[in-house]
Amino acid sequence: MSLLILEPLEADVMQWLSERQNLRFAPELAAQPALFREALQQTRALILPPSVAVDVGLLRAAPRLRVLGRMSAGGENIDLEACQAAQVEVIRSAAATGNAEAEFVVGALLSLLRRVPVQSSDGMWVGRELGCSTVGLIGMTPAARVLAQLLPIFGTRVVGYDPSLHQSDPLWAQWGIEPLALRELMEQSDGVSVQLAYFPRYRGLIGERVLGFSKPGQVLVSIAHAALLDDVALAEALHSGRLLAAWLDSLEPGMQDPGRPLHGLAALQVTPRLAGTTRESRARAAWGVAKRIDELLAESPEPANEPRAGVLSPPDGPTGPSALRRWR
Repeated sequence: MSLLILEPLEADVMQWLSERQNLRFAPELAAQPALFREALQQTRALILPPSVAVDVGLLRAAPRLRVLGRMSAGGENIDLEACQAAQVEVIRSAAATGNAEAEFVVGALLSLLRRVPVQSSDGMWVGRELGCSTVGLIGMTPAARVLAQLLPIFGTRVVGYDPSLHQSDPLWAQWGIEPLALRELMEQSDGVSVQLAYFPRYRGLIGERVLGFSKPGQVLVSIAHAALLDDVALAEALHSGRLLAAWLDSLEPGMQDPGRPLHGLAALQVTPRLAGTTRESRARAAWGVAKRIDELLAESPEPANEPRAGVLSPPDGPTGPSALRRWR
């Protein structure tokens, strides 16, 4: 079997792939670990939903695997080092969701600035305009590049920070973003957008040391992995009013349960990973992943019965086409 798909794709993308590859579509295997690992023994390429983690155990169960595709850009539960050691190329369509995510952030900022009032000099409680604001972008992702194009149309000043990008890097000027240190960004921004790609070293980056410098009346929108934010510090900032409101598009299960710091906060809005999920972004992602997988499989035909070097072969076990159904 050339390609095993566990995540539904656009119909035309699926048809295109089926004409080029020995394709099996079995989304039910995401909830059937034993059958899934059995199917992996002869699989050369995979397209997996975000719910399926990729670790050493999965790679050992797939001795012929060459390519792994993920429709979403996030790779938090993919062991990239293990994939590299096993010579498995990971394909994620990072740019496919950039437009959708940027539109979501703009909408969230507009909503928060307008509906969460501040007191004006005449004593009235009123909303604010995005065009008269400074917006700080944390993380230079494809979404940030689109935001740097959209926000100035409103008249917004755009500043940015990325821990992996020096302030002298020409990318800042190329994208039209004014680079600042993280403290300065927080002190000057009326709205903050977090879209930094997650790595374990960034866990809790947006914590007390950062939120303590928030500009009065600041609002925050995050489409990044929830682990980037320290929930205790975020809750304290919202309770104290240092941070006026926050909108998180990604929150780990249980983080709003009773007894947890973020439980019952009226100034916190949470959505279930809506930022990058649109009809258009899914089509772009599906075509990007599908075409790259097709190219790689065509470039590296594998001799029959020759497992990949560097990965332990799984023990012998029952195999057969009954574990999967062929896509039609």
